[in-house]
Amino acid sequence: MTILQAIIYGIIQGTGEFLPISSSGHLIAVPQLLGWADQGLEFDIALHWGTLVAVLIYFWHDWSLLFRGGIRGTGTRDGKMFWYLIAATIPGAIIGYWMDDVVESYFRNIGLVGISLIVMGMVLYLCDRYGSQKVNLQKINFWQSLGIGFSQALAIIPGVSRSGSTISCARILGLDRESAARFSFLLSTPIILGSAIIPLKKLYQSGLSVPLGYFVVGMLTAAIVGLLCIKFFLQYLKKADLVIFVWYRFVFGAILILFYFNR
Repeated sequence: MTILQAIIYGIIQGTGEFLPISSSGHLIAVPQLLGWADQGLEFDIALHWGTLVAVLIYFWHDWSLLFRGGIRGTGTRDGKMFWYLIAATIPGAIIGYWMDDVVESYFRNIGLVGISLIVMGMVLYLCDRYGSQKVNLQKINFWQSLGIGFSQALAIIPGVSRSGSTISCARILGLDRESAARFSFLLSTPIILGSAIIPLKKLYQSGLSVPLGYFVVGMLTAAIVGLLCIKFFLQYLKKADLVIFVWYRFVFGAILILFYFNR
């Protein structure tokens, strides 16, 4: 790996984690398109730590209020939201744990990533096009949050996108675009934390395959780009729909499918 590759991986992770385009799909596809060696589990962990830093910095105030409210119980709106987020995290965590080996064995295929990008692009378009905008973040209820949590489990499939699946579900359940994205980002915090912590045992056993400096570069790049993407996306959704991301998924997915059948 070179420093430039570490930076590119960091940009991919920081962008794909928060925009509905799939970071995992891009991290599988881009090395194959460019003829690079797989970046390895340990580097993926560093990238997840970068995006965890980004979401914690951006939503630090929100999480501090939610955590204090959660300790006091469900008597306040912040307390309810905290426990809604905890409950919504459980389905994705359980399904992800059970299915991780299956996905790693059968779904890290550039052609399947292309298909997932296109199929989820269709879902994203339909949910955004026909979803109402009746519910803001303050009015979300337990069953809506749990439904969004179940949709998060789909993101274990590379190309689906965690933000894409959760925002799609939130939109079809009636959340406005900005509230759907904000809930998706808050919901991502414990999942990203788990993705960064759980594989550390494997990392300890295997050791680092590249110099530590490359990990730092990748993590910092992912953190900075992720922070900028969160800010951009929430501002963007105040005045625009998701169609630009749908078209991106269609085009990139088609490129991956053509590459798969022609290489």
